[in-house]
This record gives sequence, C-alpha cells and structure tokens, in this order.
Amino acid sequence: MPALICGSLAFDTITNFRGRFAQQILPEQVHILNVSFLVPTLRREFGGCAGNIAYTLAQLGGEPVVMAALGSDGADYLSRLQGLGVDTSCVRVEPGHYTAQAIIITDDDNNQITAFHPGAMMQAHLTPVPKRADLDVGIIAPDGRDAMLQHAEQMHAAGIPFVFDPGQGLPMFDGAELRGFVERATWVAVNDYEARMLCERTGLDLAQLSRSHLQGVIVTLGADGCELWVRGERTHVPGVPAAQVVDPTGCGDAFRGALLYGLERGWPLARCVALGNRVGALKIACRGGQNHRVGRDILPP
Repeated sequence: MPALICGSLAFDTITNFRGRFAQQILPEQVHILNVSFLVPTLRREFGGCAGNIAYTLAQLGGEPVVMAALGSDGADYLSRLQGLGVDTSCVRVEPGHYTAQAIIITDDDNNQITAFHPGAMMQAHLTPVPKRADLDVGIIAPDGRDAMLQHAEQMHAAGIPFVFDPGQGLPMFDGAELRGFVERATWVAVNDYEARMLCERTGLDLAQLSRSHLQGVIVTLGADGCELWVRGERTHVPGVPAAQVVDPTGCGDAFRGALLYGLERGWPLARCVALGNRVGALKIACRGGQNHRVGRDILPP
C-alpha cells in the first residue's frame, strides 16, 4: 500500500540562539530591522518535508514513494533514502541547481526564523504523478508552487486520495487556489496558525470546510495534541508528553508520516492522529528531522 509523498527534499542548517527573539526585536523598530543572532551551535541535517515524512513512514514500516527534486549536490541524500527502503523512482536530479537549503534559527522558546533557498525544488513540477495502480494514498506537502498545483490536479485526476498539507507554502496561494486544493483533496492537515490563514483566505471556517466532501480537517496544536474536524464536529485528541524538548524541527512532518501510515491501512482518522501525536513527541526529543527512532511498540491499540 504505497503512499506518494510530493514535497521538498532539502538540507537543513540548524542553529540555536541562546535567548528569545522577542527580546532582540523591537516592535516599534521593525521598519529599520537590523539584527544579528549569535548561534554557538550549528549542524547540517537531511530535511525537506518529503524526506522527513518518508523517514517516519519508513520507520513505521510503511511504503513511501518520494516525488521530489534534488540538485547536483544531492547524491548522498538519494543514497540515504534508498538505504531507508524509500522508493526514489520519482526523484529527479537537476544538475544545474543546488538541492534546496533551509537555514533555521531556533530560540529558547522554540520559535524559529528560517531562510530558504528553493534550488532544484523549483523544477519538481517537471515530474508528473506516475501512472501506478498501487498508489492508495498521497500527500501534497510544501514544494515548488507549480509542483503543488500540478501534482494536486494530477493526483485528483488519477483517483488517488490525498492529504493537502500546505505548510509554509500556504502564503504562495490566494483564496481561489486554496479552495481548488481543498476541492481536490480528501483530507487537510495544517497547524493552528496555518488553519487561521487558510480560513481567512478561503472565507470558510473549519466547521464549514469539514462539512464539505472532506473526510477530515486536522489542526495540530503542538504539545496540546490536535483538533480533528469531521462533518462540522470538533474532537480534541490530546497530546503526548515528550521526554524532553530538544528541537521542534520536523515535528509536523513526523506527525504526517504517522498519519499516512494509518491512512495506508484504513484506520479511523482519530487513531491515525493519535499515532501522529505519539511520534511527534518522540521527534521533538531528537535533533533534526530524521534522527528519531520509531519502534512498532508505539502503535496505538
């Protein structure tokens, strides 16, 4: 039961600022903003939404098929995915581009500032959704703008039910485009901030969105778990306490990998997101988006 994961592959340069952004950025001076953050720690990790989602799904025993683009510097990443058992037949390599790069600064409150260079990701639309009868579910995760639009249309036309997960790509789209994604999707997954922006731009609240053809709208709430909206009714699925809070990078992607695992198996949506909460708590205790270990004992009853 393979899952098609459309999204970015990127290298993450992750740093930590020992302080709070709120103490360094003066609201009344943002029109002349000029700040510098001392970041004593720095490391480079494999990242990108598609890579992070596929990592968790593979750890759980799922069958991720990654559809994304790498640059000329992406050979190690391709080998890593293949070593994890990920199907990379839909990963294209663009020799004239770098792999997408994210530079992330996290403060002591786990707030993040990110600079992102898209690189090869902007060519991801050149790979069409494959004609495969074995693809039972998919996800449209943050990617190049054209790739997200085209792959959603192609997945819908192919009859593949998919999760619309706009993430940090949401601001690229206007209300009409976002409504188009929703109309083609089977589920929508957003965090609480993205949910507010999605509602504002579409002119629909979460209850209205969930009363449409959608089988569910999932709103993640960090440590508080998530909201599950089905047919206009809201259910709160409690969070799982983390052993420690180390790095929030990739927590949402880990949640979505678990979500896809459950959807692959036809689980009720509440069971899928309960697993997502458990995996998210594991991920936040590890640095980077692809270093947590997920055992089969984590599966909910």
